[in-house]
Formats: sequence, structure tokens, C-alpha cells
Amino acid sequence: MSASQLAEELEVSERTVLRDIDALSTSGFPVYAERGRHGGFELLPGFTTDLTGLSVEEATALLSADASASLGMSSAFASAMRKVAASLPDEQRRVATSVAERVLVRPEGWLRDTAPDEHLGLVQQGVFLGRRLRIDYEGRSGPSRVRTVDPVGLVHAAGQWYLMATVNGDDRTYRVSRIREAELLTEPARRDPKIDLGKLWDAGRSRFRSTREMVRVQLRIRGEHLASVEATAVEVEIRSESVSESESESDEWIELDVLFGGVEHACSTVWMLGEDCEVLGPHDVRSAVYLRARQVMARHAADEP
Repeated sequence: MSASQLAEELEVSERTVLRDIDALSTSGFPVYAERGRHGGFELLPGFTTDLTGLSVEEATALLSADASASLGMSSAFASAMRKVAASLPDEQRRVATSVAERVLVRPEGWLRDTAPDEHLGLVQQGVFLGRRLRIDYEGRSGPSRVRTVDPVGLVHAAGQWYLMATVNGDDRTYRVSRIREAELLTEPARRDPKIDLGKLWDAGRSRFRSTREMVRVQLRIRGEHLASVEATAVEVEIRSESVSESESESDEWIELDVLFGGVEHACSTVWMLGEDCEVLGPHDVRSAVYLRARQVMARHAADEP
């Protein structure tokens, strides 16, 4: 087809067609021009864009994963996954889609929707466009502070979005939900093109854990809450399981060996589970829970007959 025919078909200008043809050629697509009265642009016969080497497991992982919803890219993700599925051989496509149909990722719970991070969209632009950000960030302690950062990437972990960035060359991690204000600057971000986001995240996570006084706690919980404990704890090991005489799933109790990021972290998990959890040890954690329970009782004991 000629440039004018393509422009008419695609409802764009001939200049756009020529620019896109050049971009396709540069990207390695075998498109070439045939000169002459009946010439035009042509694609090498037999060329396809199948994803060579994609295994069933890799395809299943792609079709089952979707962190794009909170980034506002659900439609783009769905479109991309349709193309992935269409490129697979028939048997691989059947297996991958069959397994993917049995996986559902939903950030919201039964009673409430997950509120989107207010500044996630702007932070996303800084990461994708490679531009610096000025953020007003509220840390764990002390007042918020304004700083200019060079975005490196976004990480979604344990239901939270984190901005990986550098400040004067030093690695930093910011929870997006703690950003009070954000401004996208015109300056390009300084980012090492060879940086490995996964390694950067793991290194930051290790540094954070090394600064905390870890505590190992023995818990007895109802089995239905195992996933909740695993989601908040550093490490979880099942020590034993016991089922009541009724053998009801809701009566199943599990003993766990759990690593927490300090006594306060452990107590917050215990209080989250309420009467469905018992601290078996150590003594200081058990005492901390008991002391808090007495304080709560004292505050709410008024007007009792």
C-alpha cells in the first residue's frame, strides 16, 4: 500500500505514516518500500509478532497478574493480555487462560473499597516520563518535609504503592499514601539506565529490617486468619495444627512461630485478630497485650451496673 492509501485507511496524515514506517523499521520490523508505479510499503511475507519462547507458566503469570487497576490502566492491560493470548499456540493458550480464569486479584475487601492514593497518578507520570518530582512527604515521625527526588520506579507490595527514587544519588523509598503534595517538574530525572528495580527494592527492605529490633512470637490463632498474619508479618512458620471435635473450619486453631518488626508490630497484629488470637510467648509481648487490655477496659468500664 502507498503512503496515501495508508493515510486514508488510518485517518492520519502521510507525514505520520512515513514517520511510523521509519519507527517500525528502526525497531526491527521487516517493512520496506517498493518503488515504481504500483509500488508501496510492504511487510516481509510470513512475518508474525508471536512471543517466541514464552512458556505456559510465563503466559499464565502474565494473564493472572494485574497491578494496573490502581494505576488507571485496566483497559490497556486487558488489551495487552488479549494480544499475549492471541500470540500463543492453541494448546498453550488453552492451558494458560484456563488457569488464569481461576485467579482473581481485588484490592478491596467485603465492607470497603481501597481508596486510591491521591498522588499516585502524578507520581506515575514522573516515573514513566523520567522527570523529577517535588514531594511534600510525611514520614513515620516528625512533620512533613518538601524534597526533590529523581524517580526510579514504582513497587506494589502488601497492598501499598512505593516510590523508589534517589536524592542526591542516595537511594530512597517513599510510601505513596504518605505523600501530601506532589509536583511534576520539567527537569529530567537522573536515573541509571542499568538499574535493577528488584535488587534496589530488596536492598532497601534489608536495610529497613536491619534497623528494627525484631521479635519472634509464638501465636495461637484461628486458621481462617492465617493469610492476615502472613500479610503483615516478616516471617511465618506453622508449628502445629489442631481441630476441635466439631471439625468445623471456623474452629480450627493453628500455632505459629512469627517474626515481627518489634513488640509494637506484634501487638498491633494481635489486637487486629482480637479473641481469635492468643500470644503463647515471649513473656514481654504477652505482658504488653495484657497491659493494653487493662487500659482499654479501664477507659470503657464506666456506667457498668
